[in-house]
Amino acid sequence: MFYHRPIFKLLLWLALSIFIYSDDQKNLGEIPDFEIRLLNGKKTTIYDLLESGPVLMDFWATWCKPCKKVMKHLDTFQRDFKDQGFQVLTINQDTPRSIGKVKSYINSNKYSFLVGLDPNQQLAKKLNGQLMPNLILVDKKGKIRWRHQGYMPGEEKEIKEQIEILLSKSSLK
Repeated sequence: MFYHRPIFKLLLWLALSIFIYSDDQKNLGEIPDFEIRLLNGKKTTIYDLLESGPVLMDFWATWCKPCKKVMKHLDTFQRDFKDQGFQVLTINQDTPRSIGKVKSYINSNKYSFLVGLDPNQQLAKKLNGQLMPNLILVDKKGKIRWRHQGYMPGEEKEIKEQIEILLSKSSLK
């Protein structure tokens, strides 16, 4: 059979090497710069936030149970990695009439991350973030390095691992 030949083994090794290398150098596109209105009334842009370091964006809504489950972990990551310039920016998708619910939910849980508002889902459409929660990890240069849709308990380990990988690469430069 062909797969017993040395050339097949060499080709397989090369293919796996390329896959592993390219996975290490993930670039899923560049994040467009956009202005976002924050829950505190201020405005910022994604590139202003990236000046400090990598940003993990999370599209969410108050009615989304998996969104609420992952938020406690996102807050932990915000606190654990903020000294390395890392920030979490959650982007709420609730309607304009639900802003009061958003404020009370964030305040009652004492979350420390930034909360942006996208009531008409314009940013979500631009970034393909309609399925929630939708996490997008962006490096300091604006390159999307990792995306994840949905949340199941236990996936916070993968989220943390991706943040740590990106922060370790950032510190080498």
